[in-house]
Amino acid sequence: MQFARINDITIHYQIIGGPADKPVLVFANSLGTDFRIWRDVIVRLAGDFPIVLYDKRGHGLSDLGQMPYSIEDHATDLAGLLDFLSVKDAVICGLSVGGLIAQSLYQRRPDLVRALVLCDTAHKIGTADSWNARIAQVEASGIESIVDVVMERWFTPAFRRPENIAFAGYCNMLIRQPAAGYAATCAALRDADLTEAASKIAVPTICIVGDQDGSTPPDLVLSMARLIPNARYEMIKDAGHIPCVEQPEALTEVIRAFIDVVLRGEQAP
Repeated sequence: MQFARINDITIHYQIIGGPADKPVLVFANSLGTDFRIWRDVIVRLAGDFPIVLYDKRGHGLSDLGQMPYSIEDHATDLAGLLDFLSVKDAVICGLSVGGLIAQSLYQRRPDLVRALVLCDTAHKIGTADSWNARIAQVEASGIESIVDVVMERWFTPAFRRPENIAFAGYCNMLIRQPAAGYAATCAALRDADLTEAASKIAVPTICIVGDQDGSTPPDLVLSMARLIPNARYEMIKDAGHIPCVEQPEALTEVIRAFIDVVLRGEQAP
């Protein structure tokens, strides 16, 4: 395990080496998860690209940090980690809140971003009322009390079968996140609106969504893609909010194809 002191908090991260002539791929995970959700994508990319994964503050093995949080705080943490690792011009792949962090990182530190892969995310997610209700539920009754509702949004009915042992494991992952960090990140999501910033993104961007995403539905992700100049849009079949778990092979193929386009575009005369 690897740890770094960033902005006065301990950040848990993993770096996997790869060819020096390929861009670094940086993965930012969703609310209520740690970076293990990317495993089945990473095993398909390892060796072909350098890779950085990390647990955002309030999640996984990273510190809670001082609350309240903002998406800008999360983005500043990621910027600090990339500076610590001497990473620039990376392809930032963010899922859900990780996608908002990726957009905010570009807004604040464009030198760190070569391209954006925005998975199951948007320029603005949810409403103040919906986030306040979730925060109140978690603070009153713990994360256990929202598991069923969250899982319906995360995964398709086919994945949520009782006999699917992986489904039970992802329920455990959600429950075992720090409740305070989860609630603080819900508040950061509630307060984030990157609509104007999205229209100013000037690096290659692809917006990807599971066709059965219950948190950021395809129409919402498409609306974000239309805000971002020249953004691509791709839908993953038979996937909910976390296609890196349900359809890692399909998601990896989309990411590879996008990076190939980015590299070919930069190499064109």
